[in-house]
Order: sequence, then C-alpha cells, then structure tokens
Amino acid sequence: MATRITKRSVDEIQPAGKDRFLWDSELTGFGLKVTPAGRRVYLCQFRLEGGRRGRLRRYTIGTHGAPWTPEQARSEAKRILGLAANGHDPANEKQQERKAPTVAELCDQYLLHGCATKKASTLATDRGRIERHIKPLLGRLKVKDVTKADVRRFLQDVADGKTAVDVKTGARGRAIVKGGKGTASRTVGLLGGIFSFAVDQDYVASNVIRGIRRFPDKRGDRFLSAAELARLGDALRSMEQTGSNALGLAIIKLLIFTGARKGEIEGLQWNEVDFERGLLRLRDSKTGQKAIILNPPALEVLVGMNRLEDSPYVFPASRSDGHYEGTPKLWQALRRKAVLNDVRLHDLRHSFASVAVAGGASLPIIGALLGHGNASTTQRYAHLSDDPLSEASARTSASIRDMMGESTRRIGDQGESSGDASVFKFTR
Repeated sequence: MATRITKRSVDEIQPAGKDRFLWDSELTGFGLKVTPAGRRVYLCQFRLEGGRRGRLRRYTIGTHGAPWTPEQARSEAKRILGLAANGHDPANEKQQERKAPTVAELCDQYLLHGCATKKASTLATDRGRIERHIKPLLGRLKVKDVTKADVRRFLQDVADGKTAVDVKTGARGRAIVKGGKGTASRTVGLLGGIFSFAVDQDYVASNVIRGIRRFPDKRGDRFLSAAELARLGDALRSMEQTGSNALGLAIIKLLIFTGARKGEIEGLQWNEVDFERGLLRLRDSKTGQKAIILNPPALEVLVGMNRLEDSPYVFPASRSDGHYEGTPKLWQALRRKAVLNDVRLHDLRHSFASVAVAGGASLPIIGALLGHGNASTTQRYAHLSDDPLSEASARTSASIRDMMGESTRRIGDQGESSGDASVFKFTR
C-alpha cells in the first residue's frame, strides 16, 4: 500500500490480524508499520551495496506520537537513507550503539576480569569508590561518549561532596562517604585504570582520563617527634598498668618498632615468626610475600606472648577463630592519653621511617625495611634526609681533615675580609 504519509493517512490506517505497512509514495523506503495492537511505528528500509541484489535492511525510526510526527519521521528517514546511499549501515550502527556498554557496565566487567592481580583489600576499596562515586555520577553514560569535560566535572563534583552519604549497611554497619579532593583524585586514578581496561577490550580507542589534572594528593604523613614518642611511651606503660587489652598494646608496640602495617601484625601467625633468624616471614602483604626484621625490642614483645594451642594466630580473637581486630579502638584511647589526637595508627609507620632517616639510613634501606614495592613510595621521606646528609658531610670532611693532618679556621679569624663567612682556609 503506497500513499503519501501524513497525519491523516496515519490516523486512517487500521490494524489487522498481522502487521500492516504503509509506504510513502514520494520518499522511497520511508514507511509506517501498524501492529495488530494498533501501535504505529515509522521506519525506513534500504539495500546495502549491490543495488537490487544488495542485502535488504530495515531501520526503526520511532513510534508515532511525541516526538515523532510524520514530517519529523520523514526528515529522519531522509538522513538514514542518505547514510545508506553513502555506504553506511545505519541499522548495524544502531545495533552496535545499543550494545555499547555504559560506564556502570564497564565497571562491573572491570571488577570481574580486570583485577586479577589486585589484593582483596584493594578490591574492596575499588568497589566502594565505584559504587559510591563513579556509578552515581557517570554510570549511565556510554563509555564511548565520556569526554574529558565529563571527567573534570566528575572530579569537581566528588571534591565538592556531591556523592557524600551516611547510610546504614546492615544491623550494625554504617557507610560514611564524605568525598573531598583526595578522594576525588584517587577515584579518577581508579577511573583511569578502568578506561585502560576499556581500551584493551576495544570499547574505545584511547583513554579519556589521560591528561586530566587532578588535585594534589596530600598524603597526610605525620611523624612523631622525640617528645611525642616519649609521651606515647608513657601512655603505653600507664595503660599496661591499668589493665588495658594486652594483645592490642603488644600489636601497637610491634607497629612502633617495625614500621609494619596494621593488617600485617594483627593477622600474624606463629608459623610466620622465625625466632632463629629474627624475621617475620609474611606469606602475604600489600606487596606480596615479605620479610620483616625483628629487632631486639620487637623480639622482646613476641617472646612475651603466650601461645594458644588451638589458634594459629599470635594475636587470637577472644570470641572467634580469627585474629584480634580491636587495635584501632584501643589506639583511639591511647592517643588521647598521649595527647596525640591528630596521629593515625598508620603514622607509626611513617615515624619509624623518619627515625631511620634521622639515623642516617638510606632511602633504599628504608624501602627494604618497610617492604615498599616501588622506590617512588619511599621517596616521600627524601626531604627528611637533609640534616643527616649535612651531618654525614661534616663527619666525612672531618675524617679527611684528620687524615691530611690539617686543621681549619675561618678566614675572618686572620683578619682577612670575605663576604662568605663559610669559607675556610687550611693551616698547619
């Protein structure tokens, strides 16, 4: 049936027991389908390369009604038919568009197939950032449609707290998400990894995150001074005398003396303790297998621990088969007593490194002590080495001076003028 498709002709055609078609008498390939239920759908059909022998393709424009009027559908049909005439396959392109994943779908695929080498703790953090920040703000966008402007807006929105929530996550659980610049920068970093996965999967040709400037990630490294360490020691001894949890206090001591991570010590098992060689041989850590040197104070802590026959853990839980996990709560009480309210438990690790630097240890040595997987991680302590370097230089020059049988005195001591008071003159 062929006639010009107008509002009148669309309204007049009635449904039948099967699909009916009305083809436009002026624009070849433009038509209307009427379903048995009375639904009116605009469409166009065309043949691909090969003329009359080419493969027939049909493209659905949309259902009659807002927004599709006969004239709007006609204009869209002209566009589609024009693309087909120039060698495109609009029907296939539309199908591929529907198959293209959204950012939310990409994130799900990434967690399933793109994180094989990540630790469970890192994956948990990634899932939190995906569910709390990425999906709410970018999840509905097609991966291929994400622009740098979208990413910059996302960065600012997370920094401004637009994804902040405080919700219950079960009978006792609670999720507090604040956002902020640090969270924004780290989440965009994760997004960069997710889009690298998208490139590998051929969803996009390039990583749109590359080149996005993030907020400086202020790590918040806090180092305890000698006076603060003294207060911490006093507070530890006081809490020991008043009967605070002995396991938790022992864990905190080991964190202070070894620079280890909380999870490495809380989950420590006796078969990982090598008293003979003075080592903790961790089967797993943030950076994989790892050895931690047991110095005398650390050994003293471990030697004083009672071993339970029915638990593999050095610090067993009292109400389960697992290990003790109450260190953070105990630390809150300890730092209040020591008046160190801005000090995190992890800052004990930084303090261990800072004291090592002050003692003249090199950055590679510190990296080995802390078990850093990347030298750049240790580099954060480089600025602490200025004074030890000066002292090392002074000691070295003094040794050279003694070997040469020389003594030094300032030029100014001989009445000679100099604009630089640090210039020296050798005399016998």
